[in-house]
Amino acid sequence: MKEQHRSTSEIPAQIIDQFGRRLTYLRVSLTDVCNLRCVYCMPEDMTFRPRRELMSDDEIITIVRLMADLGINKVRLTGGEPTVRPNVVEIVRQIAHIPGIHDIAMTTNAILLAQLAEPLARAGLRRVNISLDTLDPKKFRFITRWGSLDKVLAGIEAAEAAGLRPIKINAVVTRGFNDDEVVELAKLTLDRAWDIRFIELMPFGSEANFAQSAVVRSAETQEKIESVLGPMQPVPGHDPRDPARPFRLAGARGTIGFISSVSEPFCDSCNRLRLTADGKLRLCLLRDGEFDILTPLREGMKLTELKHAILDAAYYKPWGHQLPDGVIPQSRVMSQIGG
Repeated sequence: MKEQHRSTSEIPAQIIDQFGRRLTYLRVSLTDVCNLRCVYCMPEDMTFRPRRELMSDDEIITIVRLMADLGINKVRLTGGEPTVRPNVVEIVRQIAHIPGIHDIAMTTNAILLAQLAEPLARAGLRRVNISLDTLDPKKFRFITRWGSLDKVLAGIEAAEAAGLRPIKINAVVTRGFNDDEVVELAKLTLDRAWDIRFIELMPFGSEANFAQSAVVRSAETQEKIESVLGPMQPVPGHDPRDPARPFRLAGARGTIGFISSVSEPFCDSCNRLRLTADGKLRLCLLRDGEFDILTPLREGMKLTELKHAILDAAYYKPWGHQLPDGVIPQSRVMSQIGG
């Protein structure tokens, strides 16, 4: 058991879990609200939390500052959809000025990027991951339930123009929805310096039954791409902490990655913690265990004591998920965690 009481001077400058993994990457969900309703992510009639239950702007900055004091150096802003958060540009600007934070990225559906890419880049955002599961406008609207592909493509162009590079495109491969499009998506890397990342569908909460039946393993996706476009070669110098194993087609400008959370977990190199929009520290994406940071912060806990509590909670980050054992996270859907 980790010691629970330390003096202020004994607070370590880094978070290390029980397996010796140094945790340096914090994914911050700015909101559980989204302007789409993707079929694999949430029900169409999704109910969102009242605003008062979510972190305020000041609370987000305070918690990120605490985490930076404990060695977090990379922040990714997520949702829901982070660009629908009021004051998102100012939030980015303030995080960019926190000592110790060297890298700020965002995962977005790009619907609002045409307007926000340039101000976000000026504020300190370095790059974006953009969710794009299909290049077919009708299918896009079907998967997202009411989205516009044209707005996403305009957002990608705006992100490139603003210097938010490299552009990373996230495609969740879903059987019966877009598994027949992986070749067309992979072709984007031939002429564009984009990183196309194919992600295995992960089961959550009320959508778990659908997800489990719709999983397409990365090996199947890779085989389908190579059967049409030829063999891919591994890209040298891959950072093992990056879950997307990168490959390149012959002569391609961009890369193709596979995030295989279900079939090939990468838990041994995981350096991530997640902060939900309601201020819970989630230790593993696919496990329900969480630690409440927001409540003690609002109740006036001293920040040094809160740092101790964060260290103690993060120490028990689990080794990985238990999907092979049939343990499915039930407490939240993906949009409430931030992916």
